[in-house]
Amino acid sequence: MKNLETEIIINAPAEKVWNILTDFEKFPEWNPLILRIEGKQELGAQLLVELNNGKGSSVFKPKVVRLEKNKAFEWQGNLPLGMFTGRHQFRIEKLSDTQVKFIHREDFSGWLSGLIMKQIGEGTRKGFIKMNEALKKRAEG
Repeated sequence: MKNLETEIIINAPAEKVWNILTDFEKFPEWNPLILRIEGKQELGAQLLVELNNGKGSSVFKPKVVRLEKNKAFEWQGNLPLGMFTGRHQFRIEKLSDTQVKFIHREDFSGWLSGLIMKQIGEGTRKGFIKMNEALKKRAEG
């Protein structure tokens, strides 16, 4: 398995960060990586996610696989025959009543994961960092 992980300290309560992260309708206002999310926030629900890939956008239809209020939101997308699975994770670790660590991670597996990581790994990491910084700015603003 291959993975990318970034993190940032945000000086805001976990509830505020969670509310921003789960307000899909407002993503276009602040999020440079995730341009659009449509779908229900419930386990097993299918989402429509449009990501900025650096050259335009890509659309995925992953399923929600983890949803813990104020703590974690994850989705997973797959290609057939075990070619590729991506599990996108947002985790909020409460450090105090007014500070959290936001962890933004993606785990890649499947026989195409190495090739896909070579193609999109660095650009994806940069996109994660940009989103993390934008989330921090919005939560602290």
